Amino acid sequence: MLRETGALRDGHFEYPNGMHTDEYLQVALAFRYYQYAKILSVGLSRRLRSDPEIRAMIKELSIVCPNTGGLPVAYGVCEALRAHQVYWAEQDTDSSPMRFRQFIEPGAHERVLLVDDILRSGKRLTELRSLVESKGAQIVGLAVAVYQPNPTVASFGDLPLFYLAKMDASYYKDSSSCDLCKKGVPIQKVWT
Repeated sequence: MLRETGALRDGHFEYPNGMHTDEYLQVALAFRYYQYAKILSVGLSRRLRSDPEIRAMIKELSIVCPNTGGLPVAYGVCEALRAHQVYWAEQDTDSSPMRFRQFIEPGAHERVLLVDDILRSGKRLTELRSLVESKGAQIVGLAVAVYQPNPTVASFGDLPLFYLAKMDASYYKDSSSCDLCKKGVPIQKVWT
């Protein structure tokens, strides 16, 4: 599905942080198609339902995601699980902090599942976790459609991580260590 929709691409890619890789994955491209979004959402919800602790709290469970990439996944998982509701955090610019809209934020002691389309470095989910915890909500786990950790992936301690697929790409710290650069493979810059 990921290749068919153009979400998964092979080549030579450079991220804004200077890291190079041989694969680029943009899960949102697969979620553009309703039939694939439904399959992926139901699949992820089944992973969540298989956990007895998550299953026991589904009716009270709220889903929180970062805007924009996480929204289709969050709504799909919420619908498939029949969870309580969805919240999302926004940013005015890439460098501004995440925030909730007025009156749309989890409350103290609310049970929350953090959801996103992909977990690579964990930067967005780490920031989202801090924001949710600052509101006093209880985070019970993380769920992503694809787990594609890079060498700098953040640790989430003992929080359970649920995902549909784990994909390993070859990552290079920069152009001087990149085998693809050394071979002269044309590079494509990507933004997140």
